[in-house]
Amino acid sequence: MVTEQLSRRASSDGSTESGRSPTFFVDMSDSPKSTLQAEIEAQLATAEPDVEVLLAEVAGAELRLYIDHPEGVTLELCERVTHQLASIRERFALEVSSPGSDRPLTKPAHFHRFLGRRARVRTRDARDGHTSFTGELVGATAEEVTIAVDDGVVAIPYSVIARSNLVPGE
Repeated sequence: MVTEQLSRRASSDGSTESGRSPTFFVDMSDSPKSTLQAEIEAQLATAEPDVEVLLAEVAGAELRLYIDHPEGVTLELCERVTHQLASIRERFALEVSSPGSDRPLTKPAHFHRFLGRRARVRTRDARDGHTSFTGELVGATAEEVTIAVDDGVVAIPYSVIARSNLVPGE
């Protein structure tokens, strides 16, 4: 996984301090990511039109941004994206990363693209006594994803999904 981390933090005297911060993995499914993600996508639309924003995760003052590109994600691309998001860096310590093998699935098109692959889908509330479903993606419409799990086939509306990703190595 390619990752570029850059943080800006204000000190008590009002000056800013820049540098690298440690890698973190946090599930922030209740974060205001849709508005923030839309803002990021709008900022990148002209400067990096081929970059797809897969997921923006907020954890306190830190933001992890997963991106993809038709030619792959390189360190140089992560650096360019980081520099294009100056207004975001003023509000968050920013980390820009490739999707990796456990690629997040956040849009209906992502689920459709990976039909036949194994994924883990976690819901906000329990469905049939479960909040996590792992199995083969067998269907994806504009409203829901269908996943074949060990004990049957489950249709899950996108509106109830807290987080989902591909299962690595499968």
